[in-house]
Amino acid sequence: MMQCNYSKKYNKEEFHVRHALTVESIMRYFAKENACDEDFWGIAGLLHDVDFEQYPEEHCKKAPELLREIDASEELIHAICSHGYGICSDVKPEHEMEKILFATDELTGIIWAAAKMRPSKSTKDMELSSLKKKFKDKKFAAGCSREIIRAGAEQLGWELDTLLDKTLQAMKTCEDEIEEKVKKEIV
Repeated sequence: MMQCNYSKKYNKEEFHVRHALTVESIMRYFAKENACDEDFWGIAGLLHDVDFEQYPEEHCKKAPELLREIDASEELIHAICSHGYGICSDVKPEHEMEKILFATDELTGIIWAAAKMRPSKSTKDMELSSLKKKFKDKKFAAGCSREIIRAGAEQLGWELDTLLDKTLQAMKTCEDEIEEKVKKEIV
């Protein structure tokens, strides 16, 4: 897949590859749930941090240039740049897909960190109550902004618990696939 190879051109560290694959899978899950274009939503998730590893100081600013290398549509560029709204971008999430990308990007980090703390090292046996406890602990996965996640839920018109639960359920369904892909991509 060209987009996957393109993503690897700029993101090589296992953490960034795993994150890209996770957000891709989450976006495909939500696209299916909303009867939308799974490929478009998935590509937006996969490429959302295309500039982050090599250009962290220019995150969401360098992305349009890099995405134009593959003739990405303006719609895709807008979606990708909107995930950094208020932090590193002034591109506001407007469409449902952009709002979901904005809301779930940081949240996937908290969920993976919580999963690593479990004896199973998995999301599959994680309950919403456990995730909520970790979410409330500001020292846990401190690099993941709770304010952004809350703002994302608000933009979507969802209760925070709804966002947490839906994202957790999405990650449960794709965890094995992500692990398989990470093994193939990192080798």
